[in-house]
Amino acid sequence: MTKWSAVIVGFILAVIVKTFFANYEFLGLLMVGFIVGALAKEGIFGGIWNAAVAGAFGTIVCAIIFVIMATFGGALIGLFGGLIGFTVSGISTIFIVIGNLIYYAIVMGIAGGVGGAITSRN
Repeated sequence: MTKWSAVIVGFILAVIVKTFFANYEFLGLLMVGFIVGALAKEGIFGGIWNAAVAGAFGTIVCAIIFVIMATFGGALIGLFGGLIGFTVSGISTIFIVIGNLIYYAIVMGIAGGVGGAITSRN
């Protein structure tokens, strides 16, 4: 069962880690996954599930922010702006987004499982 309060906190923290602490992304995602698993308090599998969902939401939001920044940044410069820039950014980054989606889900899921195991009520 998904605990949406833990997922929302984790997704916000994942976006913050990706945006502001890109050099320490792996360690940040481990900490965020552990926090989500600890907040879920549903055991190993509950922690894995909640952290993976939070990581997936974080990846999707970061991808949307990247595409919007690439679109508007190009529009200000005058190169690849508007709908053409949006299309080029979306098509060229789809594989990167899928890779990040898997990466976030695995890293945060493993740490979420550890956090869920430590704080489990069972």
